[in-house]
Amino acid sequence: VQLQASGGGLVQAGGSLRLSCAASGSTLSSLVMGWFRQAPGKERVFVAGISWSGGKTYYADSVTGRFTISRDNARNTVYLHMNKMKTEDTAVYYCAGRERVWSTSDYYTSLYDYWGQGTQVTVSS
Repeated sequence: VQLQASGGGLVQAGGSLRLSCAASGSTLSSLVMGWFRQAPGKERVFVAGISWSGGKTYYADSVTGRFTISRDNARNTVYLHMNKMKTEDTAVYYCAGRERVWSTSDYYTSLYDYWGQGTQVTVSS
């Protein structure tokens, strides 16, 4: 499975951006999907996750109420809608997929099977 993240860029604080993650080599509906981010000098951390059908979503506390993860299995694409952005949202954003989860906590770990290449998001003040 190959994942291709796109949509990053420069945005002012308070603005919005939408990231996309396109899957190839397999149908997206077979994967649980997540978004992670890594700021300079920091570890990669969980941002949002979504179940196979999209019926369940999970968010890091830092983005709850501002970011929304969604998926379109027909288009083999997952999205991350980012609103009310803050300078601390600046990071490289990665999409990731995994085939199985056994508990809710699995969404939050970095133990995903497939990773995209990352897309840079910069929020200016």
